[in-house]
Amino acid sequence: MSGPVVLHEVRLLQVPIAVHARAQEHNAELMREMYLIAQQRHHEAEESGTVKELPARLVELVEALTGEFAALTTAQDRLLDDAIAQGVPEIDVTYQIPVAASPAAQQLGSMLDAADDFCRAGQHLLTLATPPELVRYRRWYLGEFVAQLADGPATPWPEYTESA
Repeated sequence: MSGPVVLHEVRLLQVPIAVHARAQEHNAELMREMYLIAQQRHHEAEESGTVKELPARLVELVEALTGEFAALTTAQDRLLDDAIAQGVPEIDVTYQIPVAASPAAQQLGSMLDAADDFCRAGQHLLTLATPPELVRYRRWYLGEFVAQLADGPATPWPEYTESA
């Protein structure tokens, strides 16, 4: 029998809203294409018995993470969406997240890096690999969850970009 899930505070400081919006758009495009490819290959795999490829694994991971953590991020997602709509340059966002989110964030980062390689191969996707600024943002964003869930300090976006 397990006890209650302990939530830890993760603070994203000085989130650059314009960069966040571009990252959201790029991720949405990527996920749409990955979903379509995964659906097509799922039918092909059923016929041939082949193993699942990156598109299917990425779609499954994102769906699992959404199911597991969406209830914990709804208010923060709304804050970010409102900041985008209002043209706010930056905001701080605080999450209450279980430690289990740390390996999930690491896995998601690794799979998105692999998805960029898949995009660069240029055989199946219209979506281009993530632009360098958005890769930096993704690494900061996910890295903040990993670092802070391990009791590390919060690193504001501008400080991260100066050190990167």
